[in-house]
Amino acid sequence: MRIYKNPCEQSSDAAQAQSAELITGQLRSRAASQPATMEVAAARDLLAPALLLLAGLTAVLYALLRRGSGLRLPPSPLALPFLGHLHLLAPLPHQALHRLAARHGPLLYLRLGSVPAVAACSPDAAREVLKTHEAAFLDRPKPAAVHRLTYGGQDFSFSAYGPYWRFMKRACVHELLAGRTLDRLRHVRSEEVARLVAALARSAAAGAGAAVDVDAALMGLTGDVVSRMVMSRRWTGDDVDTEEMRAVVAETAELTGTFNLQDYIVVFKHWDVQGLGKRVDAVHRKFDAMMERILSPDGEGRREAAAAARERAPGTCWTCSSTCTRTKPPRCGSPGITSRRSCWRSWTPSWARPGSPTSVPNLPYLQAVAKETLRLHPTGPLVVRRSLEPCKVSGYDVPGGATVFVNVWAIGRDPASWGPDPLAFRPERFLEGENAGMDVRGQHFHLLPFGSGRRICPGASLAMLVVQAALAAMVQCFEWAPVGGAPVDMEEGPGLTLPRKHPLFCTVKARFDPMPALAADEGAPAVAAGEE
Repeated sequence: MRIYKNPCEQSSDAAQAQSAELITGQLRSRAASQPATMEVAAARDLLAPALLLLAGLTAVLYALLRRGSGLRLPPSPLALPFLGHLHLLAPLPHQALHRLAARHGPLLYLRLGSVPAVAACSPDAAREVLKTHEAAFLDRPKPAAVHRLTYGGQDFSFSAYGPYWRFMKRACVHELLAGRTLDRLRHVRSEEVARLVAALARSAAAGAGAAVDVDAALMGLTGDVVSRMVMSRRWTGDDVDTEEMRAVVAETAELTGTFNLQDYIVVFKHWDVQGLGKRVDAVHRKFDAMMERILSPDGEGRREAAAAARERAPGTCWTCSSTCTRTKPPRCGSPGITSRRSCWRSWTPSWARPGSPTSVPNLPYLQAVAKETLRLHPTGPLVVRRSLEPCKVSGYDVPGGATVFVNVWAIGRDPASWGPDPLAFRPERFLEGENAGMDVRGQHFHLLPFGSGRRICPGASLAMLVVQAALAAMVQCFEWAPVGGAPVDMEEGPGLTLPRKHPLFCTVKARFDPMPALAADEGAPAVAAGEE
C-alpha cells in the first residue's frame, strides 16, 4: 500500500536530511582537522629545539673545520648559520668591532657570510698589517657598488695592486698632490677660503637667527678647491649645478658605505634584493652627465679621468667638511682659555690674514685641534685591505683572500695610547709630551686617520691644508652657535666616510669686518676660476 505525503511534509523531510548531512560533514571535517592541528602544534613545539640543535651543530662544525684546517685563527665570537657574524656588525661596524675587541681581544676573526675577515683594533696589530707585512695586504676588496661606480675598478683607491695602480699613483700623487703642486696652487685655497668667508659675512649681516648649513658650506669650499685643481673650474656654478653635485657626492658616499648582501653572501651575488644596483646605476648616469659637460669630447682616457674625479671629490670633500663640523671650539672647556677673546686668539693671531695658508704653520694650537678631531672622528673609521697570501699577524694565521679591517676609530680611543681620558676632546695632548709634533700621515700607528703605507690616502696633505685654513678663518672671523642653543649632536651616521647623522645648522656673528683683510693680496695674484 503506497502512502502519499503532501508537498509540505516532503520539503520538511528534505530539509532534515540536508541538515543531518551538514552536521555529519562538520563532524567529519573536525575529526579530520584535529590531527592536523595537533601536528602543527607539535611541529611548533619542536621548532625551537631544532633551531638550537642546528645552531649547535653549526658551531661544532665550524670549530672542527677551524681545527682541521691546521690554522691558528684569531679569537672569534659565536657565529650564526649562513650569516656568520654579519648580525654583530649592525648598525655601525667600527663601533661594533670596538665592542667585540674589548671582549675577545685586539685581533678578531670573523666570517661575514661566505667572506673570511680579520679585524685589527690595536696599534700593534695595525703596525703588523700596514707596515711589517704590508706586501701581503696591498690589495683591497671591491664592493659591487664601487665596481659599478668606478667603471670596473679603474679608480686609484680600489684598483688591484700592480702596474695600473702604480701608474694611477704617479698621475694622481706626483702630478696633482705633490708638495710642489700644492704650493704652486696655494692661491686656489686662499681664494676659495676668501669666498667662504665672504658668504658667511653676508649671512651674518643678514641679521641674527639666519641659519647656515655648515656641512653644505664646507662641501662647497672643498669641492671648489678640488675642482679648480683638477679641471680649472669651480663646481658651484649656479644653484642647480651645486645641488646636483652635492647630491651625487652625498649619495656616492652613502652607497659605497651601505651594507650590500651581494658582497658577502654568494647566493645574492647576482641578485639585487636590496635595490642598491638601481640606485648605483642612477648615480652613475648623473655623474657621467656632469663629466660629459666638463671633459673634452675627443679626449683620451675619459673613463680613467672620470673614475679618478669621482674618487677624489667625495673623499676630500667629506674629509674636510666632516673634520670642520666635528671640531669643538676651545671655549667649550679647554683648560687655560678663560675668555672668548683669548679663545680665538689662541687659534689665530691678530696679524694673520683670515684663511691664509702661510699663517697655518704658525698656529700650533689650530693644528692640535685638527689632529684631536681626526683622532676622535676619523673620516674613514675603517682601513680595509685584502690579504694576497696567507700571513701571520700577532702570532695568528690570516688566510689568503681574507678581508682585513684596521679599526682606526677604535685605535684613536685606546686608553693604552691616550691615557685615562681617551674620549675627552683635549687638543693640548698634541702640544705636550711625546705627542707633541705628532704627524697624521701614517708614521704613528696610534693615530691613523688617513691610513699608512703605500696605500695611504693620497689626499692627506691637501685635506689638512684645507681643513686648517678653513678652521682658522671660521674661528677668527665669526662666533658660532647652534640653532636653538641646543648642544651639538655628535652622533655618527652610517656610511663609508662617517658622516654626521644629523646636519649641523649654526648662526654666525662677525667678530670684525673680514673684507679689508681678505682684500689684501698675499702671495700669487688672484686668478679667476677657469684661468689658472
